[in-house]
Amino acid sequence: MTFDDVRAFALTWPEVTDSTSYGTPALKVRTKLLVRLKEDDDSVVLTGIEPDERAVMMEARPRVFYITEHYRDWPNVLVRLSACPRGVLEPLLRRRWKELASKAAVKAFERGI
Repeated sequence: MTFDDVRAFALTWPEVTDSTSYGTPALKVRTKLLVRLKEDDDSVVLTGIEPDERAVMMEARPRVFYITEHYRDWPNVLVRLSACPRGVLEPLLRRRWKELASKAAVKAFERGI
């Protein structure tokens, strides 16, 4: 998977916009960061992942999920796109999108409008 793949499915969700963050491509929901590409062009910073959940994710899929010292104290996890199937990343991103999007947008999207 690439960031273009992530962009293609995430931009179908209401209130998601193409943006930048720290000089790299990013997707935002109502100006709040959903996900951004890291400088290595293969990893993304996925927000909204608490340390306990992150630890479980990294143990279950160490080639996919990892953390650096910089992100250790934040509710984020790093995801290697080249090792991550869409079926693993998309539900995590959708969950975060639901937290950031307006309730009306989520409700309308889930009803298929």
